[in-house]
Amino acid sequence: MLTFHIITLFPNSFDSYLSESIIARAIKNKKIRVKFYNPRDYVRASKTNYKRVDERAYGGGPGMVMQAEPVLKIISKIKKQISKNKKAKSQTIFFSPDGEQFSNKLAENFAKKLENIILICGRYEGVDERVVKISKAKKVSVGPYTLTGGELPAMVVLDTTARRLPGVLGKMSSVEENRASSHAVYTRPEVLKYQGKNYKVPKVLLSGNHAEIDKWREKR
Repeated sequence: MLTFHIITLFPNSFDSYLSESIIARAIKNKKIRVKFYNPRDYVRASKTNYKRVDERAYGGGPGMVMQAEPVLKIISKIKKQISKNKKAKSQTIFFSPDGEQFSNKLAENFAKKLENIILICGRYEGVDERVVKISKAKKVSVGPYTLTGGELPAMVVLDTTARRLPGVLGKMSSVEENRASSHAVYTRPEVLKYQGKNYKVPKVLLSGNHAEIDKWREKR
């Protein structure tokens, strides 16, 4: 079973996504497992009972940086757990704009080769860079834009990877890359009447000629 170990300050932000549809069924059917680790649980509380996990950046600049120690404690704990199974392969992922662009190919490799994926979700101005060096994490980017935190990228990696595991989608042919597919899809009614106009399904999709349908989809 592939286990996603998610390091995040906001584990509740995953609740709605993981409790619905395909991913929820995958968890229920034990195709995947998701574990959360909050860095605040790995630091001592102050006299005011506040658990600090961030500090100002060396060299100046706006915002705060997540400290290395609590994140490294979590990674060490996870690796000790999974080291009990010497054959289990794992990968630590650090979300960063300068990382490798996440893709279907990368998700396919994760699904085929790994039993554990450790996802580090940064917040504020990011995570102390020494976490990457010490944990030998793979830097990954989900796109050429900036997000508030690593939680959304973690969901992207989880979803894209999980749907490639046998039994998660029911049929492996449901994975688009395994078949001829198009971004344009149609369903009933054959003729959609909307605001005085008729919108028809392309004739080739009604032909029953699967070879021609595949050609049409590939062109699209």
